[in-house]
Amino acid sequence: MNAALAFSLLILFAAAVPIGVSLVLASAFGIQFFSTVPLLLAVQRIFASLDSFPLLAVPLFILSGNLMAAAGISERLVELAKSMVGGIQGGLACTCVVTCMIFASVSGSSVATTFAIGVILIPAMVRHGYPVGTAAAIQASSAELGVLIPPSIPLILYGVATETSIGQLFLAGIGPGILVAAALFIYLIILCRVKGYGKMDGEGRKPFIEAVVHALWALLMPVIVLGGIYGGIFTPTEASSIAVVYALFVGLFVYRSLTFAKIYTALRTSAISSTVIMIIIAGAGLFSFLVTRSGLPAIIAEWVQQVFTDRISFLMAVNVFLFIVGMFVETSAAILVLAPLLAPIAIAYGVDPVHFGLIIVVNLALGMFTPPVGVNLFAACAVAKISIQKIIPALVPMVLVVMGCVLLVTYVPFISLGLVELFYR
Repeated sequence: MNAALAFSLLILFAAAVPIGVSLVLASAFGIQFFSTVPLLLAVQRIFASLDSFPLLAVPLFILSGNLMAAAGISERLVELAKSMVGGIQGGLACTCVVTCMIFASVSGSSVATTFAIGVILIPAMVRHGYPVGTAAAIQASSAELGVLIPPSIPLILYGVATETSIGQLFLAGIGPGILVAAALFIYLIILCRVKGYGKMDGEGRKPFIEAVVHALWALLMPVIVLGGIYGGIFTPTEASSIAVVYALFVGLFVYRSLTFAKIYTALRTSAISSTVIMIIIAGAGLFSFLVTRSGLPAIIAEWVQQVFTDRISFLMAVNVFLFIVGMFVETSAAILVLAPLLAPIAIAYGVDPVHFGLIIVVNLALGMFTPPVGVNLFAACAVAKISIQKIIPALVPMVLVVMGCVLLVTYVPFISLGLVELFYR
């Protein structure tokens, strides 16, 4: 059964069949020809995979992020970030990092962050003398904060797949998110000083107080959503619905920039994005059920414990494996297929499941801006209207910077668990 599943999945991937569809077809093939259970099981497991209340947060957070972007939130956040850090040499590059970190707490999606912020800051950086490849690389690497800073769609998926507290995962994502942002910030300041970029980045920035007032309603959204979750007022799923209502209220009655055409576009975009994710969830749920039923996780766990005798070597092997997987497999599918297999093994090595969730997500976030399947990479290139070849030279050092952050998150659990210990334990 396992060999049939793996072989059929590779054939479908080679034929460029979408990941979600590939998972369903490979599972159906395995059930029909290599098992004694009825094919009806596939339908039952697909339904069971989607029959989860926490999963409702995924389409709602996607919708709230799209509504806030359509309401012009990104421009206001860019002005705020520029007022904070725009006065230094390389201020625009640092503005990109800070804006992505703030916008991530609104959208929860790295691709949405790339497009919403990239259309503003990539042309601005080019006008200020940054090479277009460097500008696109800065945006692609900064946007990965969208999957670390809560609310985060990958963290929700990990929580659902492993039955881990989503509230604790959200809180644990803050430390790694700040770490990656700070590392990129320091690297970009050094880069701009060495290369001579961004000497005039401070031109045209607003006073800080004025920028805060201008962006105040946008800044209140993560405060309300995350404050409500950690204050025990509502669950993450309920928070996602509140985020949608708040986005509509701000866009329609405060900023008055949302039109029915923009709302329709946001609904359509959110429906498409949510459908893609839900198909992957359905296929991954069926695939994982068959793999678990075959006893493969127990076999893998036994093999891993024989090969890697301590936690340090195990986590290093996980990092290498996830880095390779992240380069080729879409993040949602990788989490839903691998997390149920790897999390029990990690727990057996004494790794906290919340900490391990951040290890997985930070690793796969790295894959979002590395070729050949980095979604942020393609999004940034599309905004900058350049080929991937032009972005690679500037991208490599940023990949190395984030790799260093991955190692710190892996071997210093306090970065992820410090706030969790403070609030929950």
